Amino acid sequence: MYRVLVVEDEPNMRRLIKDFLKKDGYKVWEAENGREALEIFESEEFDLIILDVMMPELDGWVVCREIRKSSQVPIVFLTAKVQESDELFGFELEANDYITKPFSLKVLSARIKALLKKQNNGGEKLKNGDLFLDYEKHTVSKRGVDLELTPKEFDLLLYFMKNKGIALSREKILNKIWGYDYFGDLRTVDTHIKRLRKKIGEEFIETVRGFGYKFREDQ
Repeated sequence: MYRVLVVEDEPNMRRLIKDFLKKDGYKVWEAENGREALEIFESEEFDLIILDVMMPELDGWVVCREIRKSSQVPIVFLTAKVQESDELFGFELEANDYITKPFSLKVLSARIKALLKKQNNGGEKLKNGDLFLDYEKHTVSKRGVDLELTPKEFDLLLYFMKNKGIALSREKILNKIWGYDYFGDLRTVDTHIKRLRKKIGEEFIETVRGFGYKFREDQ
């Protein structure tokens, strides 16, 4: 089940979006201002964020900028700011989509589905140094030689390569790869990363002491 955070200061609008997305099968969190949004984001793992711009506490521009410091989660701006300059600024902040109000809930749903498909199974081909991952073929190779990874090791590597250069906590990794209903502990993450390092090489995954791991950028 995809997890979506809806950040909107107008209660009726927020409730309308939440109810529609829940009917579509999403698990939905709500935030009524930018500060609350960042607090929720720090404690939960999301597949997509719907973000208003004009809000109390912190506006959507600031929230997007802060999220992009640690995550590449898809962000959709949903806002009454209709100027072309505002839309361009949203994309400069690395938002994935920009929808202006008034809007169609069906169009919003279609945009979300397209983003999630692209993010999760869009036939991606990822490269870092001499390591190559092909999502569509579900293969990983190094210097042209195929590597035999378990499904969990493949998911781990995909998550790291999508977030290279970003320090990921053990908790975030566990929740993303094993799910929030998994009853194991953080040692599961360490064990799988140890095995993954042996297969892809020690040079790719860096330990962030007391926190988690980071996939190194291309050298």
